[in-house]
Amino acid sequence: MTQSITIQKLLDEFERLPGIGPKSAQRIVYWLLNNSDTDARRLADAIVDVKEHVHFCKRCFNYSEAELCPICANLERDTSIICVVSEPRDVTAIERTGEFNGAYHVLGGAISPIDGIGPDQLTISALLARLVDTSVTEVLLATNPNVEGETTAVYLARLIKPLGIKTSRLASGLPVGGDLEFADSVTLARAIESRREL
Repeated sequence: MTQSITIQKLLDEFERLPGIGPKSAQRIVYWLLNNSDTDARRLADAIVDVKEHVHFCKRCFNYSEAELCPICANLERDTSIICVVSEPRDVTAIERTGEFNGAYHVLGGAISPIDGIGPDQLTISALLARLVDTSVTEVLLATNPNVEGETTAVYLARLIKPLGIKTSRLASGLPVGGDLEFADSVTLARAIESRREL
């Protein structure tokens, strides 16, 4: 073994993180070793704080430190439209656009029988309860445009439409700056379906 047991243990832990390979883990560990104890403790404290204080919003299941997340607690948001996403990181992505001012509902994943995730493992029943108890007029299904996301969107649409609530899906298609010749047939078909009048 070329590393001390303590360093190797920390390397192994960092490598378990998504997107962190052996080289990235090594850079982080050596950064920690070359900086002050204060820097290391600040990082450790931040990790412990987030685990102790962050939980799911009781309404939308986004991450929150309070009972309601800042979006649910904001009285200026349009609560007549709910954007349904798979994960809390999807809320962050949509919020970055500045184009959506409604409410959210985080499913906690997507339907994936291969991974053993069915509707009962998601927050679908809580979503349906929100639709019955509120004056929601539209549900925007913003699940990922992959097999699991599409399956989830179709499943939800079948449950929501009988309630008389407008159900929409994020438009999908070609990325800005992309070339038609490099687009796969599904993406190109979606772009044609989602075309709009100029």
